[in-house]
Amino acid sequence: MSSGPPQLREHPAPRPRRSARKPARRDKAASQAPQTPKDPRTGRAGKKKGWLTPKRAVVLATAAVVVVGGGGFTAYTAIQNASAPKQAPLSLNEMSKMFGGGDPFGPDPEGDVLKAQAAQALKADRLAAQREKGRKLSPIKIVKEAPGGNGFDPKQLPSGSANPSGNRALGKQMLESRGWGDQWGCLERLWTKESGWNERAMNRYSGAYGIPQSLPGSKMASAGGDWQTNPATQIAWGLGYIKGRYGTPCGAWAHSQATGWY
Repeated sequence: MSSGPPQLREHPAPRPRRSARKPARRDKAASQAPQTPKDPRTGRAGKKKGWLTPKRAVVLATAAVVVVGGGGFTAYTAIQNASAPKQAPLSLNEMSKMFGGGDPFGPDPEGDVLKAQAAQALKADRLAAQREKGRKLSPIKIVKEAPGGNGFDPKQLPSGSANPSGNRALGKQMLESRGWGDQWGCLERLWTKESGWNERAMNRYSGAYGIPQSLPGSKMASAGGDWQTNPATQIAWGLGYIKGRYGTPCGAWAHSQATGWY
């Protein structure tokens, strides 16, 4: 045994504690992070909802159907219209065959005789009507069935009445597009006398048909296959006829005044 004082043991120096800054940063970041809402039924944190909610998905899907479906229908309609057969005016060769090699706008001796006879019959009937207390007599009648001829069958006209006022406005517009704006007065009087600007008008005596009173009516097929019902086709043919026969509407009106027909 040692008789000296007891020796003290040397304890190692305490290690320095680690800095708590990093956990503090994590705590701070965690505090700034958005909290996920809890499910009120279970109390557990649910998944964060994204931008595309079920309601928004339905709205977007509906909009896509409308846009894509509408565009598809438009494209389909355009394709159908483009591929549908069009009632184009007849070619010169077709017109020549239809009218036996003649010109649908040129002189027609047989038709001219019928027109002259019809004018004389109308004149005689008007004289007779005057003796019957001034009874007025119109040379035209409005038919329910368009005439046929030259490969066209008679056509039942659609229900409803014609629109003479609209036909007049259309005729004036088409006349001006030909550079005949100064001829409107003559054309307006001519076709008022002939048909009253009614595309369904037929002459009681000769059977002439349409706004320009084509004889036969099927001559107007040279302007379009819808000549039986379409005022624009009838007017287009009538203007071509006037140019070919009389030069101008005033020339046609002068002939009508002199002979009773044009």
